[in-house]
Order: sequence, then C-alpha cells, then structure tokens
Amino acid sequence: MSSIFFNLNTYFIDEKVNSFKFENCYKVFNDKGNEVGSVNQKLSSGEKAIRLLLNKTMLPFQLEIKDASGNLQAYISRGWTFFMSTILIDDAKGNTIGTIKQKFKLLKPTFKIYNKSEELVAVITGDMKAWNFQINNATDKQIGTITKKWNGALKEIFTTADKYKVDLNEDYTDESNRIVILSSAITIDMVWKQSR
Repeated sequence: MSSIFFNLNTYFIDEKVNSFKFENCYKVFNDKGNEVGSVNQKLSSGEKAIRLLLNKTMLPFQLEIKDASGNLQAYISRGWTFFMSTILIDDAKGNTIGTIKQKFKLLKPTFKIYNKSEELVAVITGDMKAWNFQINNATDKQIGTITKKWNGALKEIFTTADKYKVDLNEDYTDESNRIVILSSAITIDMVWKQSR
C-alpha cells in the first residue's frame, strides 16, 4: 500500500533559494496550495568542499522526499559517475524499489524508470527549452506530465522559473509503481541539474 503522500495525482514543486546553492531544497504542494512535503539534498561538509573543486556532474548526490510531518517517504541517490548515470530509488525503510537510467539525447533528456525487478515501468522524456516532460508507461501510453504551464488559482502563487507541476493520471492505479514514478518525476529538476 503506497503512503498518503504518493496517493496524490498533482504535485507543485517550489524551489527554495539557498544562498550558497550547495544543497537543493524544494517544497511540495497539492493542488489546493497546501504544503504536503519537501525534497532536500543532503551533503556532508566534505561533500560541500569537493563540490567547489570538481565538476558536479561526476559527484554523488542524495535526495530525501519527506511528507509535511517530516517523515521520510523515499530516498534517491547516485554514486560517482563519469557519463550516463544510474540513480537508485529507495523506500522509507531503505529498500531499493527502483532505478532511474538516463539516456543521452541532445536537447531531449530521457529518463527510463525501472522497478525493483528491473522491469521498465515508465519513460520520462522532455524538452528542456520549454520545460515540458511527458511520462509514458512501458507500453508508451501517456500517464502523466511535468510542466511549468498551469491554470487556476495556483498560477498566481507560483510564477517564477524554478517551480513546476507534476500530474499523474487518475486512472493510473498501479500502487507498486506509483512511488517509483512519482519519486522520479518530483525530483526531475534536481536530477537533471546534477547531471548537466
């Protein structure tokens, strides 16, 4: 059974400005504008120092997804890398439940999402210039989107470029894959920034 956090179909991701930009920090809201969680990058003092010296695309990273009460929901991490990386998705208990594998396509980032059995469950492809992504399932049917174009009341709240919306279709009910797909989609901005 997926957690309440991952039962939502719409997420608004709002980047919080960090003065030194060592760690990425985002707040997560639902479609009513209520804060439902956060995504934070975790760095040790040593890792912060290394980031001043080395290209960040090579460096490991760790992202924590928490609900509004501060409870860990999922953990995303990557080790040292020198080209296209594989990113691990762990549940709150530390069990690896999926992976994200990047595919190199000029100006069209592609992320393939696999479950713990290494079966393809989704592909996220995007146009970084327009900041639009499409989430398709393993049979290439669209099941969601990631975009910066919103309608409604929240459009007035979130107006800057560092904010985006994740939508997963209501009829996508495969609970075993929701956490993996949504974890990937919610952190897509950070994953892409760390990989460029």
